[in-house]
Amino acid sequence: MTSAPRPAGSRDPGPTLSPGPGDRPATDASTDRRAPRGVDAQSVALVAVFAAVVVAAAVVPGIPVGGLGVPITLQTFAVMLCGLVLGPWRGGLAVLVYLLIGFVGFPVFSRGQSGLQVLGGPSAGYLLAFVVAAVAVGLLARRIVRTQPRSRWVPTLFAAAMLTSIVVVHTFGVAGLMVNGRLSLPAALATDAAFFPGDIVKNLVAATAAGAVHRAFPDVLVRRGR
Repeated sequence: MTSAPRPAGSRDPGPTLSPGPGDRPATDASTDRRAPRGVDAQSVALVAVFAAVVVAAAVVPGIPVGGLGVPITLQTFAVMLCGLVLGPWRGGLAVLVYLLIGFVGFPVFSRGQSGLQVLGGPSAGYLLAFVVAAVAVGLLARRIVRTQPRSRWVPTLFAAAMLTSIVVVHTFGVAGLMVNGRLSLPAALATDAAFFPGDIVKNLVAATAAGAVHRAFPDVLVRRGR
């Protein structure tokens, strides 16, 4: 069987080959949404800055509560701010860095304390709750900022911070008062109740600040989602 004659002056295009696996055009990782995300400089800087914020809040002299040496401090404000602004993972990491700095010996806990011995004190429950609280409120904040209109950010972020305070911080704190402070459950609850008025004020300020940050810098939480 003979092939049809080609028109005069035309060129033989030659055999066509299907592209193989190695012939795919290179894809810019910045435009490929499926490309894995690594640790970037901005995340490292934000974690470091917010860890320093927690340190600064902890070294501010607190207000003593009862006779157990568990003062009212700005630590919970800074912890909530970490989660509300940075989201669950970077916020939790910033608080974890703060705790590790204190555990290795730097006096960054309330009243200048440091070292692992603080885990034997009555405030141990509150300290252990910090990382969990930052992750929990960060998860809630990420959902709020992604799904709620801007006009509702501050009240819903405040509600998220209060819920996290009650469910995580105060629950861990009461357990620490009972175990290390040798208090009964009613006594531990009565001691812990003294922290509620301050938490309301601190969580309101943290929610207001976080809402302002997300309005000015939407990439911090919404698009990065970490």
